[in-house]
Amino acid sequence: METEPKTYTVEELVIDADGAPLTARFYRPMAVTRAHLVLHGATGVAQRFYAPFACWAAAQGIGVLTYDYRDFGASQHGPLRESRATMVDWGVLDQGAAEQQLTKLATEGPLWLLGHSLGGLTFAFRKLSPRFTRIATVGTGRGFVNEHPWSYRPIALAFWYVLGPIATKIAGYLPGRKILLGADLPAGVFWQWRRWCTSREFFFPDIGKTLPEPDFENFTAKIKIFSMTDDVIVTPVCVQRFAGDFPAGCTTYSALRSEEFGLPALRHIEVFSARSAAVWPTILDVPEAPPSQKSSQ
Repeated sequence: METEPKTYTVEELVIDADGAPLTARFYRPMAVTRAHLVLHGATGVAQRFYAPFACWAAAQGIGVLTYDYRDFGASQHGPLRESRATMVDWGVLDQGAAEQQLTKLATEGPLWLLGHSLGGLTFAFRKLSPRFTRIATVGTGRGFVNEHPWSYRPIALAFWYVLGPIATKIAGYLPGRKILLGADLPAGVFWQWRRWCTSREFFFPDIGKTLPEPDFENFTAKIKIFSMTDDVIVTPVCVQRFAGDFPAGCTTYSALRSEEFGLPALRHIEVFSARSAAVWPTILDVPEAPPSQKSSQ
């Protein structure tokens, strides 16, 4: 059986994020390139999860930079209990460093920013290069624990108020895998994440303290904000609230429905899994249909 020829290369590299080494991969198209993008991942989702999407995008002529946040995934270089990383470190320092790295890897042409959940929350807190012409966020919203649907709310309440705090205090980090509630995370990331998601004000009380002042207005890039109608973690209401932080006309909001793409579900994380490839052209606004899910990674 013949295999399809590779249309991209994958380069391993390290990004310096204010002294923190971030393990990264750059998927570089071998033919004509239409743009390059940096993919900022969701909380607790390692860059390897995004490999099928990155391979597909590179095959469409879009270079993709993926990476793991400091002290997480392939960027974990010591015991988690010794980490001092916070959600702000991930959302401001690490994301900013990855964007700067992309400008060095791709010295010409347009740049795009793609943020999944946390990955799209904080671009207004950073000064983007004018070369970024598109910003797309997927499942990014200012969530609040009491707004989850009833089917998911007991899990969220247990995570934020019982299992998460107790396990983190005992272990010195969030042992997500042991309590069967996600990935292992640095304590500072968990506590700040918890504070945001259990307050209607979300991250606004941290502005001027741990968060710099944001600029929600001065964007020349085209901003698209996507929710998934079956997302119980960051619901469409939360995504629309985030979209409301920007001036009218600055963003375009779209709700993705799985049935419109012939898929059984999209949900919060699974939207970037290989089985959801049918929705990817809409997210990146490219006309090509997705290739076979059997494409090499």
